[in-house]
Amino acid sequence: MAVATSRTRVGCAVTGNAYRHPAVLAKAAVTVDHLSGGRLEFGIGVGWAENEHTMLGLPFGTAGDRADWLEEACQVIRSLWTQERASFAGQHYQLTGAVAEPKPVQQPHPPIWIGGAGRRRTLRIAAQHASVWNAPGGSPEEVADLSGVLDRHCAEIGRDPREIRRSVQVRIPATPDELLALAAAYAAVGVTDLLLILHAADPVAQAEQAGETLPRLRAAT
Repeated sequence: MAVATSRTRVGCAVTGNAYRHPAVLAKAAVTVDHLSGGRLEFGIGVGWAENEHTMLGLPFGTAGDRADWLEEACQVIRSLWTQERASFAGQHYQLTGAVAEPKPVQQPHPPIWIGGAGRRRTLRIAAQHASVWNAPGGSPEEVADLSGVLDRHCAEIGRDPREIRRSVQVRIPATPDELLALAAAYAAVGVTDLLLILHAADPVAQAEQAGETLPRLRAAT
């Protein structure tokens, strides 16, 4: 995708953290940032697919375990992207004078999207590390409620919540008018980025219809 396009920003909405050591993930992400000329959007979350972890022999842990892993992974990844030699003494990950070159094209690093709706842990990790919070669906009212939780976490750690864009994953409705109405409702509660999910029997046709709606969508929001 990175080499086939020139303007579109690329990335995974939510990369499950537990599938890879964060140092390996950080290196892979930088490769995409370079291939795209600095167009990577780096999405990460705690992960949820227990069956995938089981079939690959990877630890799945509890929800608390996965939040702990993600919190440390964000620190590891950012340090590898920004420090000449990175050291980290965590409970789950350790670095000792680690070298990760080249650094990302985007400085200080690509935007970090943290996806999830965990009110106590995931949203606090987003407050600490995210450029964008990505809500995994939900009505505009539900997203607004979670966004308020994120604001409170920001206040507790002394971060300006306006530094974090709000996004949501949306299954494309049946008609363009429905999509426009839904987008306007999300925009009214502070959502700036919609991730449109294809789910029709003919996803290509659905994508083309959504593409035709984009000018109206931009004007409406």
